[in-house]
Amino acid sequence: MTTATARSTPSYAAGRPIRLTSRMFQSPARPQDAQLQRRRRWLRRQVHRGDRLDGRHGPAPLSLDAIVVGVGGLGSAALYHLARSGLRVLGIERFGVPNEQGSSHGITRIIRLAYYEDPSYVPLLRRAYELWRELETVAGEQLLHITGSLDAGLPDSFVFEGSVRSCIEHGLEHEVIDGAEVNRRFPGYRLPAESMAVFQPDGGFLLPERCIVAHADAARALGAEVVTNERVLEWESTSGGVRVTTDRASYEAERLVLAAGAWAEELTGLPVVAERQVLAWLDPLNPELFTPERFPVFNLIVEEGRYYGFPVFGIPGFKFGRYHHLEERGDPDELDREPSERDEHVLRVFAERYFPEGAGPTSSLKACLFENTPDEHFLLGLHPEHENVVIAGGGSGHAFKFASVIGEIVAQLARGESPPLDIGLLSPGRFVRRSG
Repeated sequence: MTTATARSTPSYAAGRPIRLTSRMFQSPARPQDAQLQRRRRWLRRQVHRGDRLDGRHGPAPLSLDAIVVGVGGLGSAALYHLARSGLRVLGIERFGVPNEQGSSHGITRIIRLAYYEDPSYVPLLRRAYELWRELETVAGEQLLHITGSLDAGLPDSFVFEGSVRSCIEHGLEHEVIDGAEVNRRFPGYRLPAESMAVFQPDGGFLLPERCIVAHADAARALGAEVVTNERVLEWESTSGGVRVTTDRASYEAERLVLAAGAWAEELTGLPVVAERQVLAWLDPLNPELFTPERFPVFNLIVEEGRYYGFPVFGIPGFKFGRYHHLEERGDPDELDREPSERDEHVLRVFAERYFPEGAGPTSSLKACLFENTPDEHFLLGLHPEHENVVIAGGGSGHAFKFASVIGEIVAQLARGESPPLDIGLLSPGRFVRRSG
């Protein structure tokens, strides 16, 4: 088995496995970095080390409108939109920005309009596309790549039927084609003849690490502060808002956003369970069949399970994964982050059957985390018991594409506004037991 192992520098030509690190996606040093560091040092001076941890100190009087816990895919977008609203905001991240510990790394993330999970997501997606394009303008780089998308399975599968339904209900441009036609148009595919697929031309992929950096950098340019490698221990309501206690300090603000990813349950009390997920990058035997121009992103349900995948981009390898991989769930700090031979076998069997021209040597394997709710719909809305606390999480393996619009909605909720887009399906209150 070939897995991702630590290297001082990646070497594509030597055929060695590649270690994907967050440093690969960080912004290069810029003149304003020194100014940002000075502002962070100023922030630290406003907070007493040990506040609220030894019972002898009160929190320092910071003038913050909002605190965002978690600066990953959703949290970085929330940070940006809050700062864009003119609010004084602090982001607290337990790792780095970006990092490889959560749910928002791995070079590429699918974005698609045809949405088999529920048609009510489509209006959110339309706005998400608009906001990703706006962020590209702000960041000065391309973050969204269009390849088209395929949702395929047997004619009565929920993937195919749900995708058709969302296209019809929302008037999305699409084609319904059978497996043979998929294979003819896109020779990297080898779908069963009885399969049916929805091709939607607006599908594609985002660059998650670069999106996070773009949101965080844009937020800081608007005055937001970010502290990293700082773990939130608890939060509580106060007479003036909220108090957040970390392993380094204590902070106060009027409002709080909880975007803690796989660690959401311990901070929200809502049912969010971490699940180990593994992705593979295989070197195609015929690379020309797996370029973004010739290979749409896909969601495919077959007898082996439900899978998703991407063309070759950024690093060597045709990338794909299996939803709920080996169904390994538990404490996010204890789940195994090292890929195994079993992980590789499960993924390779799928590739050899349905993408034989892509099933060459393993270039990389990478573990990440899903953060699942019981119904696999997100959490987005006000905390059931605290109207000045907004929850954004429970992505359940399909949230990153929505990050831009989720950030905008978080800011609307934090300002006390009613979002114009319907988020009733995502209400955190659906998991709260009502008495009586």
